[in-house]
Amino acid sequence: MAATSASWQPKEEGFREICGLLEQQISHNASSADKSQIWQQLQHYSQFPDFNNYLSFILARAEGKSVEIRQAAGLLLKNNLRTAYKSMTPVNQQYIKSELLPCLGAADRHIRSTVGTIISVVVQLGGVLGWPELLQALVNCLDSNDVNHMEGAMDALSKICEDIPQVLDSDVPGLSERPISIILPRLYKFFQSPHASLRKLSLGSVNQYIMLMPAALFVSMDQYLQGLFVLAHDPASEVRKLVCAAFVQLIEVRPSFLEPHLRNIIEYMLQVNKDTDDEVALESCEFWSAYCDAQLPPENLREFLPRLIPVLLSNMVYADDDESIVDAEEDGSLPDRDQDLKPRFHSSRFHGSDNVEDDDDDIVNVWNLRKCSAAALDIISNVFGDEILPTLMPVVQAKLSATDDESWKEREAAVLALGAIAEGCIHGLYPHLSEIVTFLIPLLDDKFPLIRSISCWTLSRFSKFIVQGIGHQKGYEQFDKVLTGLLRRILDPNKRVQEAACSAFATLEEEAAEELAPHLEIILQHLMCAFGKYQRRNLRIVYDAIGTLADAVGRELNQNNHLDILMPPLIAKWQQLSSSDKDIFPLLECFTSIAQALGTGFSQFAEPVFQRCINIIQTQQLAKVDPVSAGVQYDKEFIVCSLDLLSGLAEGLGSGIESLVSHSNLTDLLLQCCTDDASDVRQSAFALLGDLARVCPVHLHPRLSEILDVAAKQLNTPKLKETVSVANNACWAIGELAVKVRQEIAPIVLTVISCLVPILQHAEELNKSLIENSAITLGRLGWVCPELVSPHMEHFMKSWCGALSMIRDDIEKEDAFRGLCAMVKANPSGALGSLVFMCKAIASWHEIRSEDLHNEICQVLHGYKQMLRNGAWDQCMSALEPPVKEKLSKYQV
Repeated sequence: MAATSASWQPKEEGFREICGLLEQQISHNASSADKSQIWQQLQHYSQFPDFNNYLSFILARAEGKSVEIRQAAGLLLKNNLRTAYKSMTPVNQQYIKSELLPCLGAADRHIRSTVGTIISVVVQLGGVLGWPELLQALVNCLDSNDVNHMEGAMDALSKICEDIPQVLDSDVPGLSERPISIILPRLYKFFQSPHASLRKLSLGSVNQYIMLMPAALFVSMDQYLQGLFVLAHDPASEVRKLVCAAFVQLIEVRPSFLEPHLRNIIEYMLQVNKDTDDEVALESCEFWSAYCDAQLPPENLREFLPRLIPVLLSNMVYADDDESIVDAEEDGSLPDRDQDLKPRFHSSRFHGSDNVEDDDDDIVNVWNLRKCSAAALDIISNVFGDEILPTLMPVVQAKLSATDDESWKEREAAVLALGAIAEGCIHGLYPHLSEIVTFLIPLLDDKFPLIRSISCWTLSRFSKFIVQGIGHQKGYEQFDKVLTGLLRRILDPNKRVQEAACSAFATLEEEAAEELAPHLEIILQHLMCAFGKYQRRNLRIVYDAIGTLADAVGRELNQNNHLDILMPPLIAKWQQLSSSDKDIFPLLECFTSIAQALGTGFSQFAEPVFQRCINIIQTQQLAKVDPVSAGVQYDKEFIVCSLDLLSGLAEGLGSGIESLVSHSNLTDLLLQCCTDDASDVRQSAFALLGDLARVCPVHLHPRLSEILDVAAKQLNTPKLKETVSVANNACWAIGELAVKVRQEIAPIVLTVISCLVPILQHAEELNKSLIENSAITLGRLGWVCPELVSPHMEHFMKSWCGALSMIRDDIEKEDAFRGLCAMVKANPSGALGSLVFMCKAIASWHEIRSEDLHNEICQVLHGYKQMLRNGAWDQCMSALEPPVKEKLSKYQV
């Protein structure tokens, strides 16, 4: 099988063998052992340089063979090209390309489609430049008026537009305009084709360019919009769906284009939102959220609300074939299959103020018309607030008052609607909330599981109100009923209800916090009962509810009667799970919260937990280089969760962790993690480093200079924005180390300062937490090494003081101001030019609890007042706003 010249010809014997193998490969009778043998045989053939030529020949010319065999040859060719195309000889590349082009107009649709896919792959690998004949061939087919040729070229083009749209919007030597300018007018022409397939492919292809907005589309926008208006009522639902998708994307990317036509588009979207085809209705329903997110004037939408809201409500009713209805019938005692378990994400530990996790309110994952309508109602209620209630509430009340079994889906949708507007319409609902909650509580015991689950969610959306009422008798009784109702549902036999109840309960816990203390025993009994009976998937949610409870009640948990209920089942599970079982992740997270809540109360459980974390990290670091001798596959999430649990132990046990650290190699492991190539491992490692610096710095001492070097490196990176959370934690850890090791930090002080100053100077581009931690660490370095930092003050005083004035009062802010005072004493003239900013920073304190810091700041201000004679001090004071002056008066200046 050797290629001789450009006029390559297949050998009969090779052709027969490969066709025979392909025939066996697609045969339904072949056993899996046969299939693997066939696969090996095909792999063997792949070594021959012209094997792919044979495949092209079979796809393009094997007229006597079945379409299935020809297609199989094409799919194998596509997969081979992905890996081998770039290393093929130009002669063979050329042969394959020359065989593909004539097939664009093949009589069989499957062959055309396979050819289109392969052409797109070749363009991905070699670009348009590498195939000069392609464009001309596509244009000839598009202009041919032969339906097979037009469809074949459109199929290939649509795949190129979807996978690599930018290649058609780039300059091609020898062409006076970009390919997209040649193609677009032809696509617009197909909008009017009598063939639905051409209308669909051409519109889909143009839609791919909305985000990129090439000049060719920008200047022909009117023609595009006119085309969309013509296709808006297309008989093919696939085309109507694409029209809706175009309007949704345009309103997100270029709303100005739609503004002249907005009324008509809104009217159209409203009609299509009721389309008999659910996918069209879903696509049009995305428009309402996109419209509100684009922050267009609400007036345009206002007059349509009385018609839109009933449509959204009727689309929120479960469809008969919704998979949730099928799931809801599943027995809670059936074990979960692996594919039922959603992937879970652990977010690495973060030291600072603005690492807010997205709250995932959505129950279960598939996006559909019901959820999209509820999301639209939620956003609309946030934009229009209470003015939607007169339209909405009568419909909701009517749905709720239908009590027969047939209308349970209507009732369920009404409860969903109340939850969706809970945030946006809270003021208008406020006077009726007590009634609404009273109405929802019995629905927790409804006979329909999906009404029980949605009632859990909707009640959780009102949890702020429910908790606020605890202060008076009636409100307390209501809170108690919601609490016990949700606990009952946590033990529901139905998995869907368990999931909704646990999530709702976690939300209530966050709001209620220490108010839960009197109810701890009954809560723990229910949660641990669920822990014993839940299957794997919902078990994760119980862990989350236990962790949230620990965060909410803190030290209240540290009582023997509580720990006797909580800890034995968790410890049993801890002993039962292997260290390479991913089900251990949520348990590690749960222990992290418990360790922080119990404080020193966790010491009785700490030793085995600490040791296991060390073992997991060691095993995983070995698995990274040698999975065979480690006995497990590497997965960095084991390291991240273990580091975070060790941080929780350090935070909970304080210096009590010292004896555990002293008998371990934690410092060496930690240093290894601080240099890991995965940013989330480094992020958690630096969080632990900072926590250890606070409670047992003595064990970091032996490797201090290496630790400091690695930490400083995280701040000095061109990709700071991509690893901002790592930099944030490293920066904080350096500051924590500085106040413990004092002068020993000196060797890296100037390196760190040179990184922190640019961060502070570009504050508006970076996240708030990194700015705060940079300001605190800069102050701490100035406090322990004023002689090194103060000579550089004039470079950073203004931006540093700006950052300091944004930080809330706490011990870290005190340290930073001690640094300010120490540096000013060492170099008073360094701050002269920024005195106004320094005064504003001092005025940002609500109160300084530390008497000696208060006195030091007094001395600094008085020092400057004496230094600035001849009215210069008064001039500085007159530049300050009255509230700032008033704050400074407590320092008697």
